Amino acid sequence: MIMLIRIPRSLPTCSESPHHTVQRTRSPGCSEQEFGSSSGMRDLLPSGPAADPGDLPVSIAGEELILLPERAAYWPAARTLLVADAHWGKAASFRAEGVQVPAGTTAEGLARIDAALDRTGARRIVFLGDLLHAKRGRSATTFRTVGAWRERHADIAMLLVRGNHDRNAGDPPSDLEIDCADAPVVEGAFALCHQPCDVPGAYVLSGHVHPGVTLLGRGRQRLRLPCFWFRPRHAVLPAFGGFTGLAEVAAAPGDRVCVIAGGTVVEVG
Repeated sequence: MIMLIRIPRSLPTCSESPHHTVQRTRSPGCSEQEFGSSSGMRDLLPSGPAADPGDLPVSIAGEELILLPERAAYWPAARTLLVADAHWGKAASFRAEGVQVPAGTTAEGLARIDAALDRTGARRIVFLGDLLHAKRGRSATTFRTVGAWRERHADIAMLLVRGNHDRNAGDPPSDLEIDCADAPVVEGAFALCHQPCDVPGAYVLSGHVHPGVTLLGRGRQRLRLPCFWFRPRHAVLPAFGGFTGLAEVAAAPGDRVCVIAGGTVVEVG
């Protein structure tokens, strides 16, 4: 595995807005000292059989997460699907600037969300920032596609924790009924953010980085794959959008990296 891009170990504190706190019952056995500390890292262990052979269950900060090959994570205790960096309308924004790229990337991403919802039974989706890519991507075609999808899931609650692209692109149209909030949104053991940062008393779940790794094989084989990256005080989810790049992570000792290979999530370090 090649590690090329380094992320500062000293992380900023999320201070964009006052904490949005949702009261949840803490899981049994999860102490206050465990939150946001290296001891929480030692709990990142397999926690039983997954709902699907390709999923990977882990325990972090006293909560179970299921890592999904659809490039999302499921939080069973909250019945919540976590999706980072969907970048809806990115291809449309390129086409608006005269760059000819394939259409249909948003529809492909929505189909993956459908698959994750069907398999997990999630009742809520939290988008961890960068839901929309840019103002130029706010096309009628994109919103018709998303609108039809939203109508099929009218019973699913949805929340966007705004990211840097959302500040430029703007919130989704009100008729999509996606609530919006600034980071951090604190729920139980977790702080839901877009960018990796420190939130006192909580373990941060974030996106923004588009993490990936390069695996080396025999005969100079190289394979670049998206990954989930777990660090002592925060985790970075893979970019959900299919039309996004990868930034190679610099995993430190004690970090855990889980790659998405085809329809399977596998821990590699």
